[in-house]
Amino acid sequence: MGRGRVQLKRIENKISRQVTFSKRRTGLLKKAHEISVLCDADVALIVFSTKGKLFEYSTHSSMEAILERYERYSYAEKLLTGPEAETQGSWTLESSKLRTKIEVLEKNIRHYGGEDLEPLNLKELQSVEQQLDTALKRIRTRKNQVMHESISELHKKERALQEQNNALSKKLKENDKNTEQQNVGILLSQPSPQPPQPPRLVPLAIGSGSFQGSVVTREDDSAQIHTTSAGIMPPWLYRHVNQ
Repeated sequence: MGRGRVQLKRIENKISRQVTFSKRRTGLLKKAHEISVLCDADVALIVFSTKGKLFEYSTHSSMEAILERYERYSYAEKLLTGPEAETQGSWTLESSKLRTKIEVLEKNIRHYGGEDLEPLNLKELQSVEQQLDTALKRIRTRKNQVMHESISELHKKERALQEQNNALSKKLKENDKNTEQQNVGILLSQPSPQPPQPPRLVPLAIGSGSFQGSVVTREDDSAQIHTTSAGIMPPWLYRHVNQ
């Protein structure tokens, strides 16, 4: 008995569905490659999994070139339908271009992050690696430039603080010098102290007379007393003077 026709419908088993998707996707990519080689045709194949993962294949010309070519033909075909669809067709073409660019950019971002690298061949992987190396070189160059600018700015601040410190030290020395000069001027302006004067003799008045003063001189161990008195000197005072 011959094999019956298999009815196409969604596979309910999740594991079986995933295995079938992987096998059919590989076969589809192989068939696309074969038709592009055998028939010298430009082929672009895009497959999205249920999880939104992208799988694509394109011939020697890039995917972007094939998509732009498809959009041009689609736009020309829409123009043939009538002038009234020209505005709508231009907006549709523009939105399609933007969506395509967004998808390409998102794919490149995933590749740069090390994701979805399975569909890429050796040449595409080398291209991604080269782009990452170029980006790293630019990042390192910019980092070194920022570091040098920061160091230069710190050196300028250091010199400014040093100059400010020197100015403050010079001003402090000048203030100390002015203070010292002021203290010396104050000391010079004060009057010099007078030498002590000998005590003065106070006139002594006793009784009815008065004792004006006396001068005592000694020559050859003898003393002469000259006195001036207005009355009679008491004997006890005379003895006291002779002693």
